[in-house]
Amino acid sequence: MNEVISIVNDALWGYVLIGALVACGLWFTWRTKGVQFRMVGEMFRLLTDSATNGTSNLDDANKNHQHISSFQAFAVSVATRVGTGNLAGVATAIAIGGPGAVFWMWMIALLGSATAFVESTLGQLFKQRHNNSFIGGPAYYIQKGLHCRWMACLFAILLTITFGLSYNSIQSNTICGAMHEAFGWDPLVVGIVLTMVTLATVFGGIHRIANVSSILVPIMAIGYFVLAVVIIIMNIEHIPHVMKVIVTSAFGLKQGIGGALGATIMNGVKRGLFSNEAGEGSAPNVAATATVSHPVKQGLIQALGVFTDTLLVCSCTAFIILISGLYEVPELNGIALTQAALNSEIGALGPTFIAVAILLFAFSSIIGNYYYGEANIRFLTSSRTVLTIYRLFSGGVLVMFGALVSLEMVWSVGDLCMALLTACNLIAIVTLGKYVFRLLDDYRAQKRSGIKEPTFHRGLLPEIEADIDCWE
Repeated sequence: MNEVISIVNDALWGYVLIGALVACGLWFTWRTKGVQFRMVGEMFRLLTDSATNGTSNLDDANKNHQHISSFQAFAVSVATRVGTGNLAGVATAIAIGGPGAVFWMWMIALLGSATAFVESTLGQLFKQRHNNSFIGGPAYYIQKGLHCRWMACLFAILLTITFGLSYNSIQSNTICGAMHEAFGWDPLVVGIVLTMVTLATVFGGIHRIANVSSILVPIMAIGYFVLAVVIIIMNIEHIPHVMKVIVTSAFGLKQGIGGALGATIMNGVKRGLFSNEAGEGSAPNVAATATVSHPVKQGLIQALGVFTDTLLVCSCTAFIILISGLYEVPELNGIALTQAALNSEIGALGPTFIAVAILLFAFSSIIGNYYYGEANIRFLTSSRTVLTIYRLFSGGVLVMFGALVSLEMVWSVGDLCMALLTACNLIAIVTLGKYVFRLLDDYRAQKRSGIKEPTFHRGLLPEIEADIDCWE
């Protein structure tokens, strides 16, 4: 079964999705005039945007909602991005595709941040009210923007399977592997404890998830970044060689043009997308929950999330591994390679540090992944029974499953689900991107006129005004 899944994955990634992702990234970068580069300062400013700042354009029904701030939405999305992909995924990409895979991870992040901007702005534009907060995502903008119910349902099902089920197995598998490597703990015992804690968290809803993520994400990201900077400074004389190895390997100058280069690009793009999720359709689900005065604000916030994930955290892992030179050891892969690399640099503390880091990274991803699935379960049905069953499977059964199965199996299933999900979302955002371009022009025009907090009114888009029910 694993071989069949691998063949399908290679076909999808080798001939379809890599070209589509690059093409979309280039198109959105051109049409937005390089929004991911030109508006970096505005992205950082918006992190301090409060949940009630400039919301006068929201309709009256929204005024009594429990608000999710821009930073909380950013934290939840980064919680799902910054996880296994940053520690185990980067190591896997380097082990299989060579150091050049890092270069292609960087490229897909630079282009993908424009794609992330477009999809998250659409998530905000087409969000809708749910209880005391907002809910939205690709399933919602496919139905409201494209008026295609079957495609919206297909996306909702794929995302629920990919994030709520498949990806949670990957996160759990990595946590258990790291704990076993560092402390010798039985994966079964770790899986049971992790399952219990996850279930207690996910039954608390998006507000509990947002609160937990807004605490865990800064701690784990800053701590890991500081450690990586210390290691890089200690090995500063090796950095020119590391950069040379990355570039020469990226273009096949070291291993020869052909299959090796294809493996390098494919693994760099796959692991880059798994890590930063740009174009995959996940971040718009949490971007829609934020209370902002203009949809573009969350688009900018989520574009910053891609930079934070790949250019910052993934690069930390890559430099640590490449400095150590252990990526050439055939027996090392995944989280074990990252732990071994740190062990070679800072001694026995390395595996322990990675075990703790991956616990925080992957657990925050598990609860964020769960919410993505919940948002799409609610799109498909209002049945509380179905939601409860999903919670038990996402936070319980699949977390336990990941603790017990092989590394290769969970990654293969995750890659296949990610491919199908991404293809569906790219079709939608390319079709609906025209609305985002007009929103961005409006936002920039208001900023140029001296308005500090631009606001959006649905009259700007009269052709879809009836489908935008959360804005005046």
